[in-house]
Amino acid sequence: MRAVLTRVSSASVTIDGRVNGKIGRGFLILLGIGPEDNEREATKLAEKLLSLRIFCDEAGKMNLGLEAVGGEVLVVSQFTLYGSVRKGRRPSFTGAADPALAVPLYEFFLAECARLGYPPQHGEFGAEMQVESVNDGPVTIVVDSRELA
Repeated sequence: MRAVLTRVSSASVTIDGRVNGKIGRGFLILLGIGPEDNEREATKLAEKLLSLRIFCDEAGKMNLGLEAVGGEVLVVSQFTLYGSVRKGRRPSFTGAADPALAVPLYEFFLAECARLGYPPQHGEFGAEMQVESVNDGPVTIVVDSRELA
């Protein structure tokens, strides 16, 4: 699994002109799922992302986590995180998981976020979405579950 986590002061996802999910201060997580991914990796990734201390304390140091700042979470599925531009000028997305695998893992990841105390706002898998965010910092971190200890 691949995630792009952005620290935001606000973020939302709109589908067909209707706001589907909206948060204030917190994390916007763009989540990509590959064909080799599984629930164990989803759990590991959720635990890592939601425990990151990337909000600034009084001294301006990144030392505070979601709980300390009353943060929220917005998760948006993003198969394009598995896009390859190795050949040609048009990306190939064959590295992304098939929806038969990806949808249940996406829903499992959402459930893991809730289990960890952060019931996420979210997009809709496979939908055409407009994502808005006000990046805070900006702070953006790319995490691949295969690189986690």
